Amino acid sequence: MTMKLPTFIAFSLFLLGSLSSAWAEEPAINKDHPPVEITEINPDREVGYHVGDVLKRTITLKVADTYHLLPTSLPLVGNQKKYRNKEQGIEIYSSKMSESHQGGFNIYTLELNYQVFTSSIVAKPAALPPEFVKFAGNGKLFRVRIPSWSFRISPLAVYGSVKIEKDMSPLRGPLLLDDSLHRQALHTAVAVLSLSLLGLLYILGNRAWLPRMGGPFAKANRKVRKSTTDDSGIKSALGSLHQAFNQSSGQSVFTADEFINLKPGFAPIRQEIEQFFMLSRAVFFDASTASPIQEPSHVWLRKFSRRCRDCERGMK
Repeated sequence: MTMKLPTFIAFSLFLLGSLSSAWAEEPAINKDHPPVEITEINPDREVGYHVGDVLKRTITLKVADTYHLLPTSLPLVGNQKKYRNKEQGIEIYSSKMSESHQGGFNIYTLELNYQVFTSSIVAKPAALPPEFVKFAGNGKLFRVRIPSWSFRISPLAVYGSVKIEKDMSPLRGPLLLDDSLHRQALHTAVAVLSLSLLGLLYILGNRAWLPRMGGPFAKANRKVRKSTTDDSGIKSALGSLHQAFNQSSGQSVFTADEFINLKPGFAPIRQEIEQFFMLSRAVFFDASTASPIQEPSHVWLRKFSRRCRDCERGMK
């Protein structure tokens, strides 16, 4: 069967006219079109998605303000996506666009959510296929391709045994253990240790680093600890403690009852305070009086000054 030459020419002209009309409606992308800057924010992982999961993509399109995006070209909600001309069980769950203007550019932000509603007994490849949006302006109409993004759909259950050394896909990423409980226990232990060290510092420290650490008896305790063990050292220690009693009470005191009436916090060591005044009287005024303590005076004075310092800090 042969076609006459005039008929063939007419058919060719008709075909060229149809293609020209189609190209006029939606021209292909070429170098004459204005540049569109595309920024993608894809999901954090590429594997481990199951039926019902929602994948979120954020696409930013930046173009000169003389062009605008046609809302009618946005992806349609409920539209099923295909991979290599086959339905892969993925549809557009939601589509949202926001627009802003900055520095002579129109900036369009597309938030596209895709939902998986298929499963398989083995992990299978899938992809969010490319989307095409159209721009118009300055008498031009052109479309821009949003790149595709590949991922893997995992089965809900694994059939048969799996050897982990044969399942180390580079897409999976490292297998991380949840250490939140161990971190919490470590933080708790560090906090308890810090409080314990602070308590030991408050109990054993002699310097005025914390409140109530620089009182008169704390200073007297430092002097008593440095005093010598001879008679002059004992008299110096007694004098330092007398000065602490007077500074703490705000007046000169000579008996335990008189001091405790002014400072009730020292009541737990009333007997030791009475022994102190008796020892002071024996050393300074009446050497013939027997000492009220059974151990060496310098040893007892160091213990007593420490007890007074503890009461001064509220540690009864």
